[in-house]
Amino acid sequence: QVQLRESGGGLVQAGVSLELSCVASGSILDILAMRWYRQAPGKQRELVAGVSKRFGTTYGDFVKGRFTVTGDSVGNTLYLQMNSLKPEDTGVYYCNADVVARNSLGSAADYWGQGTQVTVSS
Repeated sequence: QVQLRESGGGLVQAGVSLELSCVASGSILDILAMRWYRQAPGKQRELVAGVSKRFGTTYGDFVKGRFTVTGDSVGNTLYLQMNSLKPEDTGVYYCNADVVARNSLGSAADYWGQGTQVTVSS
């Protein structure tokens, strides 16, 4: 089994910074990609940023230079540095990964974390 655990969320004021972390653990043979998604109340889940072995780094259009995603392949950890936070950044931030598990015969599967709440007050 593979688990993703997010941390770093909280209640902050607009304009400040926050860093989220996601650690992948379990029976992992290889991680092909890790991503951050977010879901605001009443809205669809959207891609925030991600790191892929095949496609490199990607960001959602709304990020516009405020967020930086980095990966630590040794620790199987994905970070999201969020600067200049706005109230519209409020939502649950989910970690997602494409993982080849040790018992998977080489096939990648999609995994999700439980999410971490980010609330930005004005």
